[in-house]
Amino acid sequence: MTNFSPTNNSTNPKREVALAILHQEGRYLLQLRDNLPTILYPGHWSLFGGHLDPGESPADAVIREIWEEIAFNLENPVFFDCYGDDFALRHVFAASLTVPLTALSLQEGWDWGLISPAEIANGSIYSAKAGDTRPLGDIHQKILLDFIRNRAAKP
Repeated sequence: MTNFSPTNNSTNPKREVALAILHQEGRYLLQLRDNLPTILYPGHWSLFGGHLDPGESPADAVIREIWEEIAFNLENPVFFDCYGDDFALRHVFAASLTVPLTALSLQEGWDWGLISPAEIANGSIYSAKAGDTRPLGDIHQKILLDFIRNRAAKP
């Protein structure tokens, strides 16, 4: 596991989160966030993950968050990159989703699905539970497109 900590405190946003890019057969597991006005990206598709607890490493946080959100035992997440903005510093990890969705349990969020790179590039994804097309959060789209390009560039 990688324990990454930024050293430039002048650009370190207030909140730190750990996110997981979970991929399976060329598709990416995304969560449709609840449509609550009190959360960031309400009603948007996003990566699974969440806030670091005090003293918790990003790698430990992503493992904990994935267990809490979908009951998946995330083993050996690989650090991908960090993304910071005015809202958060996002530590992003990647791992294969080694079980079918039917073996998991959605504990947080409105909907979920394995999403194609074309849908990610489009930025809008249909949700049967919502009954309409919902946007993919801008930062989540950027992270995923960077990851997809990075994978394609490797021999």
